[in-house]
Amino acid sequence: MKMSSRIQNITGGGSDGWAVYYRARAMKAAGLPVVQLTMGEHDIGTDRAILDAMNRSAVGGNTGYALVVGNDDLRAAVADRIATRTGVPTGPENIVIMPGGQAALFAAHHAACDPGDTALFIDPYYATYPGTIRAVGAVPRAIQVHADHGFQPQRPDLEDAAKGATSLLINSPNNPTGAVYGADTMDDIAGVCQDHDLWLISDEVYDTQVWEGEHISPRALPGMAERTLVVNSLSKSHAMTGSRIGWICGPADVVDAIHNLATHNTYGVAGFVQDAAVFALSQGAAAEEAVAAPFRRRRQIVLDALAGQNAIRAAPISGAMYAMLDIRATGMDGETFANALLNAELIGVMPGESFGQGGAGHIRVAMTVDDARLGDAVRRIAAFAATRID
Repeated sequence: MKMSSRIQNITGGGSDGWAVYYRARAMKAAGLPVVQLTMGEHDIGTDRAILDAMNRSAVGGNTGYALVVGNDDLRAAVADRIATRTGVPTGPENIVIMPGGQAALFAAHHAACDPGDTALFIDPYYATYPGTIRAVGAVPRAIQVHADHGFQPQRPDLEDAAKGATSLLINSPNNPTGAVYGADTMDDIAGVCQDHDLWLISDEVYDTQVWEGEHISPRALPGMAERTLVVNSLSKSHAMTGSRIGWICGPADVVDAIHNLATHNTYGVAGFVQDAAVFALSQGAAAEEAVAAPFRRRRQIVLDALAGQNAIRAAPISGAMYAMLDIRATGMDGETFANALLNAELIGVMPGESFGQGGAGHIRVAMTVDDARLGDAVRRIAAFAATRID
């Protein structure tokens, strides 16, 4: 039997960008002492108090169907968090709870795009972005950004790409580059969206991980609330990656439409997970800062480990849990470098090309191992790169 063209074309007929990760994982499973710096997964588990809340809810009987749009108390808690952080009036009617940020990205593009529409995204990008766009039947179009501009989108490039497009997906703080979009960049993005009548889908899952500058949610900019869909989750802010709990914030009529989509797709999120999410959010900003603190500290560890050498240069690590390292001085592309590094040093990193052509000649290092191992690994990466320079 023939499968649909849409499902066969999700990756565009090429690699999904994760070959080095899978090889490093297989090597580690085989008993080799691989240092995994590939995945954006916290090296701490979900806080025990959150798990206790989840357990109490499940054991207490909250294991049946939950409201598909999200339980009232969780929607209210998410709305309060957004209003507090951004200053934009937000109510439960603006929130639909989703099983994680990835499902939220999928639903947001369903809401914004018809089949055949052009959907824009920034390159370098999180690996699932173009596949998510293809999965809803839209046509992905990349806007390449460059290390020379700190991986900040430039207005002329946005203008050129926006002609005939329907939506724009952005991510700040950014995975994989660590860039935090400044006020001028966000003003440019908002201006282009308004001038070209684009939906803006803003992936803000790293909004608690800002080391330089400030997080700006474009929904807070003049004229943007009615055309912005914000995607977020508790994966990064509360180390709840496996719980699959996230949301979309947007206009009430769009939330209603996504509710209808979820009824025919995910049919909601487990009630005991939602109860755990309410508890997690009730712990306030201090709990979020505690989860982010190791990455703030490790950013400096990476910079210190790279000091005094010229084989590798770090892009500004302004946010998120990653360091984007420029290895072009070696003459190697990111994939060749990452595979050679894994063979020689048993260190797994992601090639920059896994995240698009804007990442060519770079590697992404996830700062997700303990401080001592991270510092040692980065020094070994730099020493390895030095041996590859003519």
